[in-house]
Amino acid sequence: MKHDAIIIGSGPNGLAAGIRLAQEGLSVKIFEKGDTIGGGTRTLELTQPDFHHDICSAIHPLAKASPFLKTLPLEDYGLEWIQPEVPVAHPLDNQPAGALFRSLDKTIDHLGSDGPTYRKWITPYINSWDDLLTDILAPFSLIPHNPILMARFGLKALRSANGFAKRYKTEKARAVFAGLAAHGIMPFDATATAAIGLVLGTAAHTVGWPYPKGGSHAITKAMAKHFESLGGKIETGVEISSVEELPKSQSILFNNTPRQILDIADNKLPQSYAKKLRNYKYGQGVFKIDFALSDPIPWNDELCQKAGTVHVGGTFEEIAASEKQSANGQHPEKPYVLVAQQSLGDPGRAPDSRHTGWAYCHVPNGSTEDMTEPILRQIERFAPGFRDCIIDSHKMHAQDMQAYNPNYIGGDINGGRADITQLFTRPAGFFDPYHIPKTDMYIASSSTPPGGGVHGMCGYHAAESVLKNSF
Repeated sequence: MKHDAIIIGSGPNGLAAGIRLAQEGLSVKIFEKGDTIGGGTRTLELTQPDFHHDICSAIHPLAKASPFLKTLPLEDYGLEWIQPEVPVAHPLDNQPAGALFRSLDKTIDHLGSDGPTYRKWITPYINSWDDLLTDILAPFSLIPHNPILMARFGLKALRSANGFAKRYKTEKARAVFAGLAAHGIMPFDATATAAIGLVLGTAAHTVGWPYPKGGSHAITKAMAKHFESLGGKIETGVEISSVEELPKSQSILFNNTPRQILDIADNKLPQSYAKKLRNYKYGQGVFKIDFALSDPIPWNDELCQKAGTVHVGGTFEEIAASEKQSANGQHPEKPYVLVAQQSLGDPGRAPDSRHTGWAYCHVPNGSTEDMTEPILRQIERFAPGFRDCIIDSHKMHAQDMQAYNPNYIGGDINGGRADITQLFTRPAGFFDPYHIPKTDMYIASSSTPPGGGVHGMCGYHAAESVLKNSF
């Protein structure tokens, strides 16, 4: 065998799998279709020279919290985290914005009459954050590492966002939760849509909502350097269209979604397994726009001016309606918009004291609709004069997102729909979701648990499966 393991794809999960295998002294090589590594963590000058924009992911609480990534010496390879003064803010019409702060007590005071309710549900998870992540960022297990904690979490997380939000009485607290829950890119009446809101809310008070200095590419650049220091090899500019093209190896890992795996390895897959992959469901897409700005976004509310992330969409009811529309194949007139403003804390992102803006909204899978105007109207709603700050912009509809990264099928950045039927059992319903039965092949992408996000845990668990089954 020329290599112990070959990995197709150099996103965070592919690199995490490579690092874990190389830690055991195995010979590992990664092939990457693009000219650079990184998957969803690349940073480019998309608008004008010296304006550095994150093409996909931008804010990284789960990367900072990742049980595997935090064991790696990534800071030795240039990764530097920036913590915004306010992790996340949520503007509202005719009243002060909602927000989450690093300080739990400050957040409770800010939420007013809903503060005690917020404290009640979040405190147990703050106190047990590391234990909680061990289980929620892992494949499904009948006996989790922390069964009592997971049972307690599950009772809340399996609720719909609609049901969970009923415990809040104020418009501010309900809106803040809506902004968190909408990261799941699911309609709010779906089971388990409360889960992502719980996790991201807890993250704000534990690891924060940081972003890497210089751009999200810094995460995978550091991972790649560490991988190579362990003896790993990376070859870019190589598109693998069939497993027959690969050098001989003991195992093959796909940092790809089911659709690409079917294209690359269909005749090598058990027929029953291939059928399951063909039935795999993809979720909504995104429309993404980046801005080169003359000035910071002129938010009406001071908290938004200090936030790394701003959730734009108004009330809980407005955001719920927007998410339902996009899930039903419609393009919302008032979309829920995620806005990141990294240059506030990282001035090197733009020249001459100028700024960058990053924004996306949810759209039907495969959409080619231009959502620029709806996004601009939503931002202008809470930041009058924003249009006057725009020097240049760069937009990508859902199909453009797939062209940039073939893993983003129809613009789905989460590697598959995260409803209850695929949340724990993706992609094929096995207790070991990473190993393709009766083969030496494995799946190491976000189409396996725990799903989307820059945390590397899908790749880590895939590598553990390789070590268990092939070595």
